[in-house]
Amino acid sequence: MKNAPLSGSPPVPIPSRTQFVLEHLTHAILTAQLAPGTPLVETELAARFGVSKTPVREALKTLAGRGLVVMSEYKGAAVRTVDAAMARSVYDVRLLLEPEAMRRTVAGRAGLAAAHAALERADSAGDSAERSLANRDFHRALYLPCGNPLLARMLDDLRDQAALVSSVAWQARPTWEREAAEHRAILARAEEGDADAAAGLLREHIEGFVRRAFPTDGSGPGTGTADVAVDEAVDVAATVDEEGAA
Repeated sequence: MKNAPLSGSPPVPIPSRTQFVLEHLTHAILTAQLAPGTPLVETELAARFGVSKTPVREALKTLAGRGLVVMSEYKGAAVRTVDAAMARSVYDVRLLLEPEAMRRTVAGRAGLAAAHAALERADSAGDSAERSLANRDFHRALYLPCGNPLLARMLDDLRDQAALVSSVAWQARPTWEREAAEHRAILARAEEGDADAAAGLLREHIEGFVRRAFPTDGSGPGTGTADVAVDEAVDVAATVDEEGAA
């Protein structure tokens, strides 16, 4: 005896539901709809997205691995808070690795079409999340073909954290037009095949962003005027979150 045919649409596989939750949470975090420090309760998120707790839990684990979420055995999960010390740590590692990776990409005459496409996406971005992710892809297009997979993977591990830092910083000081102009100058040098000049511009670009977004009064990372900049950004993020929940 044959089984009766199943009616309705087949259930969505858990990996697809996890990806759905992951993409929406990433966007919400990078647009400050979920402000830094916001608790991420599995049951509430599951109800919000219309899924079980399993894909939510898996998405949160992935976000924790990317540095966008912190997880505690006792406090649960929360959106990672960005302060000057965190920002400087992320950008310090980028400063050590990324200019050299890009120098090798240019010296190896790798194609730069992906970098052009990312610049176009950043220019047409509708919000800070899209802009941050497009800028992240621009940088990746410059370091990925460096010829050293380990170096590229180390930089990949910083991508989401860098996007979070830039998104929070731009809420207090919207300097993305300046960063976009610097991106175009970097790409122009890279297309000319001048590896050292392109790497030098990239170094100045990374240093300049941190200096503008997280200035210091000489009292050390995470203190002084740097904290004022972060506090302004977090206040803006919290306002956006409250308006979105209204």
